[in-house]
Amino acid sequence: MTFGSPIARGNTADIYICNDIIVKLFHEKSAPNEALREARKQAFVYSCGINVPKVWVVRKIDNRQAIIMEYIQGKTLGQMYQEEICSLDDILTLSVAVQQQLHYKKTVHSSAMERMKQKLERQIAAVNQLERSEKVHLMQLLDMLPEDASLCHGDYHFFNLIASNNRVTIIDWVDASIGNIGADVYRTYLLYSQFSLEIAEKYLFNYCKTSDLKRKEIFQWAPIIAAARLSEGVTTENEQRLMEIIHDGKKG
Repeated sequence: MTFGSPIARGNTADIYICNDIIVKLFHEKSAPNEALREARKQAFVYSCGINVPKVWVVRKIDNRQAIIMEYIQGKTLGQMYQEEICSLDDILTLSVAVQQQLHYKKTVHSSAMERMKQKLERQIAAVNQLERSEKVHLMQLLDMLPEDASLCHGDYHFFNLIASNNRVTIIDWVDASIGNIGADVYRTYLLYSQFSLEIAEKYLFNYCKTSDLKRKEIFQWAPIIAAARLSEGVTTENEQRLMEIIHDGKKG
């Protein structure tokens, strides 16, 4: 299989188009079976009737894990915003509607999907920048927060939404879990606020306006989600701002 240049680079993998299929080629440092775990999540979500690319096969390519999947031709909502094809308000309205469709999917336990609280516990435990006492406090806070059984993407933003043939397809399911939508909404808010507080606040206003979710219910997850983000070691993220969110939540 011959590759050209990747069409996208991520924290865990590079994305290629090859013969009208998508190849998600994971970095060599990826955990064993990382591709298989993500593929199982995506296949499960596909079975729930959510618009996601169909997974064809998981295999090794040049000793790197790879997911080979359906190619969805179109532009991401992020590209449409950057190219001024659609206004920010229109993109926010559409993206919130799609995310809420996802959140309304209550699901039974699936071996393919990790429980959100278990995932967050694992991430908090892996944060090197926190003292043991801080981790204990965060674990106690997490234990007090409400469980739920909603389908949560875990990395929901404009560039993971492809508009094609009058529908929106959601990509990149590596961080998906079953859990509380408040946590998933705060995660999106955190991602947007890294680049634009205006977009983050408009997103949050739109989500709350069209749902029963309140800002307070969302922000109670702030220190937990910030700690989980810190564990990912994303080079473009501001570590100091995450620490501030964690410590502000501790005061609260």
